[in-house]
Amino acid sequence: MSDPAQPAAQPSLQTLLAVLQSNFPTLDWQADAALLPRLQRLIPSRRLARGSSLFRQAAPTQAFYAVGQGQMEARFTGADGTVSVLEQMQAPRLFGLAAFAAGQPSSYEAVAIQASQVWVFSEPAYCLLMDEVPGFARALLREFAQRFDGTLRMLEASRHRSAAERLQLALTQLSREQSANAARQSGKAQEPGWLPIKTTQAELAALANLSRQTVNQLLGEAAAQGQLRRAYGQLWLRAAPQA
Repeated sequence: MSDPAQPAAQPSLQTLLAVLQSNFPTLDWQADAALLPRLQRLIPSRRLARGSSLFRQAAPTQAFYAVGQGQMEARFTGADGTVSVLEQMQAPRLFGLAAFAAGQPSSYEAVAIQASQVWVFSEPAYCLLMDEVPGFARALLREFAQRFDGTLRMLEASRHRSAAERLQLALTQLSREQSANAARQSGKAQEPGWLPIKTTQAELAALANLSRQTVNQLLGEAAAQGQLRRAYGQLWLRAAPQA
């Protein structure tokens, strides 16, 4: 069950700025000195214990969210009861955008896979962003397009590409999603030539539409070839050389 709403501090201005800059880096978030304090007052937080649902699949959507602390997981349950992991989301990832903007029920369930805190962007915050931030609507459309393109690539890969190609696409997608926050996720300095990816075999199997056994085999082969390094809950992917 979802945790009841608990009074909690709003995001600090620094945290709010980091969330906005990470998700919409092309916008000047400090052009209007009064904007961030106004937005900050409209964004409450929710704390969730491990295993708690923030919202259920097919539930009405009244907000979109940013991961502040911890880790959230998007899960889809099919008609046959099969549960698929769509994405694991860490700070400062925004999620729930499409259903909220379209006024549609959520197509997945969001579950805290560790104790987590999320920032809640409800209608007043959304209206402020849309109405008073120059370029926000275009930036939001660009974000939708990028996420949709990633989904199409994974769908195409699951139907027409080899297992190795599908795994590589899944790794590339996760690397792109996590790149803005890679140093904070790993908790250590970046290593030149390596991209940290926080993931699990279960998540990779779901993204690539492969079995966990196949993912484990392919990861082992890539590690033997020097293309990645493995650690618990973490991969280090060798970066492609710059042209």
